[in-house]
Amino acid sequence: MAYKTFFTVWDGNPQSRAAFNVAVDMTRRAEGHLDVLCVGIDRINPGFYYAGTSPELLSESVAAAREEAAQLRREAEEMLDHEDISFAVREAIAQFGGIGRLIGDRGRYADLIVLPRPYGREEGEAEAAAVTEAAVFETGAPVLVVPPGWDGPFARHVIIGWNESPQAMRAVRLGLPLLVEAGEVEVVVVDPPAHDESLADPGADLAVFLDRHGANVRVTLLPKTRPTVIDTLREHARDVEGDLLVMGAYGHSRLREAIFGGATREALAEAEIPVLMAH
Repeated sequence: MAYKTFFTVWDGNPQSRAAFNVAVDMTRRAEGHLDVLCVGIDRINPGFYYAGTSPELLSESVAAAREEAAQLRREAEEMLDHEDISFAVREAIAQFGGIGRLIGDRGRYADLIVLPRPYGREEGEAEAAAVTEAAVFETGAPVLVVPPGWDGPFARHVIIGWNESPQAMRAVRLGLPLLVEAGEVEVVVVDPPAHDESLADPGADLAVFLDRHGANVRVTLLPKTRPTVIDTLREHARDVEGDLLVMGAYGHSRLREAIFGGATREALAEAEIPVLMAH
């Protein structure tokens, strides 16, 4: 089943333009529909607690959030004005603590959510990270994260970071529309166990699954030659000119990921190619 409904969030940051362009291009090629959400953030009241802020200040903050959302909507509509696609641009305001519910409500009807890389930006990182986390956890849809400056096609040589986790399998399953159209799909297993008879042929079952769907697939086993698995995958992607990484999101608890970083944050923080993930 092909993707038909796409969803993205426009935040006005120049680093987000590449993701916006990818969403438009994918919508056009699929002859689908693109939903764009423009969110104004109430930055005075976080939504977690109320600390006696004056009603006047709260009112000013809400008014500023409304104007921010309206301005973002005008920008998005201007960018889409001459595009030959079906689209809808909506605006909303949210407290920082309410971003998750808003993205969950608006994004769950999309086949694919396309977002900018949330980390490594000078401003708006906390908001962008909250949007990405909400998209992964609250919508049930696959999330495609696009690094800033990405220009051109992708998913010609796909790298699947395979660890047999339910999250990785869900990412693969939800990524099938891209995988079956790719020129090559490479199931990459980093540092497989040496003495586990149940894993005598790591990645083989997934390769059979993908082959039955018509994907051009092969399995690659790699030693962990870099400090982390993500570093090893990133280096391999450079070597083979991979242009899409597919992986499961947040293998550990979100609290642990937030404190220690985790593979998901590491993969996104320095992503050089688009990353497709699901939880």
